[in-house]
Amino acid sequence: MVETTGGGPGDGTAEVLDRPLPDGVRRRVVQIVSDGFGGLTVAELPAQLRQYARFAPNRRAKFAGNAMATALETDTLFRQRIGEKLREAQPELAGALDSGSPPPAADPLDVAAAAYVLRPTGWVKLVAAAGEEAQRADAERADEESRAELERLREELDRAREQTRADTERLRAELDAAKKEAESLHRKLRAALSDVKRGEAALRKMQGEMESVRTEGQAQVSAAESEGRRLKARLGEVEAALEASRRAAREGRSVEDMRVRLLLDTVLDAAQGLRRELALPPVSVRPAETVDAVEPGRMTPKDIAARALSENDPAILNQLLALPQAHLVVDGYNVTKTGYPQMPLEKQRLRLLGQLSQLAAQTGAEVTCVFDGAELAAPVLLAPPRGVRVLFSKPGVTADELIRQLVRAEPPGRPVIVASTDREVADGVAKAGARPVASAMLLKRLS
Repeated sequence: MVETTGGGPGDGTAEVLDRPLPDGVRRRVVQIVSDGFGGLTVAELPAQLRQYARFAPNRRAKFAGNAMATALETDTLFRQRIGEKLREAQPELAGALDSGSPPPAADPLDVAAAAYVLRPTGWVKLVAAAGEEAQRADAERADEESRAELERLREELDRAREQTRADTERLRAELDAAKKEAESLHRKLRAALSDVKRGEAALRKMQGEMESVRTEGQAQVSAAESEGRRLKARLGEVEAALEASRRAAREGRSVEDMRVRLLLDTVLDAAQGLRRELALPPVSVRPAETVDAVEPGRMTPKDIAARALSENDPAILNQLLALPQAHLVVDGYNVTKTGYPQMPLEKQRLRLLGQLSQLAAQTGAEVTCVFDGAELAAPVLLAPPRGVRVLFSKPGVTADELIRQLVRAEPPGRPVIVASTDREVADGVAKAGARPVASAMLLKRLS
């Protein structure tokens, strides 16, 4: 039960509402409070509603509805202020309620909500009547909806019955057609079974004949395969022997031809280079010119000796590399450990190979760099630079032995220069016809 106090006996504040406020009336009351809320100052609002002072009317009604309804019921001053705002907003409805004759065309919910806020004489009856009217309207609406739903269900039932009868007739017709089709298929099946039995008999006969032919053919194929394998094995042996003899002849001929051809190119290039160097005129030599004597203005042997280069002068290496078909063989680690021993082996190799590539590009000489493979923990993944051949000695073979093999592989007469400080290497290559130079000389030339 809701009771209100705080008014004179001439108004309706003493009246008591003996039932809960209807939902429709309550929603309209909350909307009235939300609309009049914005016209009040914060000081005029109850303490529990001041936090909603800045809310928009719709958000205020949504989030503060219960708080506003409670404040309206418990705070008489707040209800009177909301009533004043309602009178300003709807003066005709407020006047009609004060006179005790609400407008007949007005919505009962609006009238009940306004009466609940303004509390004129007889407001409880207006609220109760609005609740009853709302319940009656809800009941009538529900009754109308029930009747419409019932009518719709009846129509759907009639359509379902019609559809069922049509489906039944269609299924009966299809069943009759299926029976006739089944009888026809039975007749065809019996005929097909007879044909299958005859075919199976013919197939068994044919399979027997094919099995005998297959057995005979397999025996012939096995014999042919055995003979083919024997001939292939014999042919492979003959081809292997022929290829071995050809390879031996070709390798022997190709190595000697290569050595002779390289020597011939060396002699020709040396002759042409000597002719260009001396600028020999195209005249024959006179016999008198062969007599050994000193002519006025000519250089004596002492003058020539005075102009000779020092043994450690890098210019000697330049002159050697300028010879036709010159081949420079470098003892890799001997050179790197002489020039920059503090670096790791990998960086030593990369630095030396980069400098040798530049030297090969400058001189045009053939350059081979030999490293000792015994110092490698694993195979080296290295891309040789342009113009430089990089070789590592095999297990059990030192770099010195590999250098001597390279020198012996060259034809006599070709200029071969070996860069190494190792005296044993220098003496060995010198006996084989190569020209040894110190590693320090090569380092000076590279720097």
